[in-house]
Amino acid sequence: LRSGLMYAVAGFSLLSVGDAVVKSMAGEWPAVAVAALRFTIAAIGLAVMLWRKEGRAGFVPVNPWLQLARGVCLAMASLCFFSAIFVMPLADAMAIGFLAPVLTVALSGPILGERVKPIVWAATLVALAGVAMILRPNLAEMGWPAVLPLISALFFALMVISNRASAGQGSALSMQFFIAAVASPILLVAAIVAQFLDVPQLQIEMPSWSVVARCTLVAVTATAAHWLIYMGTMRAGAAQVAPAVYVQMVVAIGLGWWWFGDVPDMVTMLGVGTIILAGLYLWWDSRRGNHAEKNV
Repeated sequence: LRSGLMYAVAGFSLLSVGDAVVKSMAGEWPAVAVAALRFTIAAIGLAVMLWRKEGRAGFVPVNPWLQLARGVCLAMASLCFFSAIFVMPLADAMAIGFLAPVLTVALSGPILGERVKPIVWAATLVALAGVAMILRPNLAEMGWPAVLPLISALFFALMVISNRASAGQGSALSMQFFIAAVASPILLVAAIVAQFLDVPQLQIEMPSWSVVARCTLVAVTATAAHWLIYMGTMRAGAAQVAPAVYVQMVVAIGLGWWWFGDVPDMVTMLGVGTIILAGLYLWWDSRRGNHAEKNV
C-alpha cells in the first residue's frame, strides 16, 4: 500500500512539474503550438513503444469513434489549460482544474446512465463556489481568458468518462497512444488555423532549441507520470491513491511561488480548499458506498 501511494504521489507531482515547464514558455511560443508539439512528440514516442511491444495489432482500436471522442476531449482540455497557465497563476488554474473529478461524478449520470445522488449535486455546487472565489481576481483582471481552466475541467471530465467507457478495450499503452494520436493532429490543425487569425500572440515562428527541448521534456515527464500513477493504482488500488491527486496542488503552489513569484491570497486559498474538500467528500462517500455494498 505504501509503495503504491509513493508511486502515485511521484506521478502527480511530476505532472505539476510538467505544467510549470509549460508555463515557462509563455511569451516564447503560442500555447496552441506548445500543445501541438508536446502531443506530437508523445504520439511518436508511444507509437514506437507500442510497435515494439504489441506489433501491428496494438494499433487497431476496438471502438474508433470512442477513441476519437477521447482524443478530442484531451485536445480541448490541454489547449484550454495550456492557454490558461500562460495568462494566470499556475496554482489558480490547477485549482479550478480540480473541478474535473466533481464534474466527472455529476456528468456520469446523464452520459453513462449511472445514478447520481443528490449529495453529488450539492458537492458540485460547493466546488463551483470555490471556483468563483478563485476566479474573482482573475476575471476582473483578465476577462474571459480566466474561464479557460473551467472549460478545460469540463473537457477533462468528459475525457475521464470516455476513458471509463473504453475500459478493457486495449492495453494501457495502446490507450495512451490512441488518445495522443488523435489529439496531436487536432492541435496541429488548430495551430495552422490560428495563423489565419489576426492575433499576434497566435502567430508561430521557428521555435528555439530551448522551446523544443522543454516540449520534449513535458512529453516525457507526462508519460512517465501516467505510468507512475498507473503503477500506484495497480499496487494500492484506485480508491487508495485517489486523494494523492491533491499533491499536485501543493507542488503547483510551491513551484508558482518559487519559479514565477505567484503568491495566492487568502480568498484564493479558501477557494482551493473548498474545491478539494468537495472532491475528498465525494471520494469518501464513494468508498463508504462500496464498503456498504460489500457488507450486504
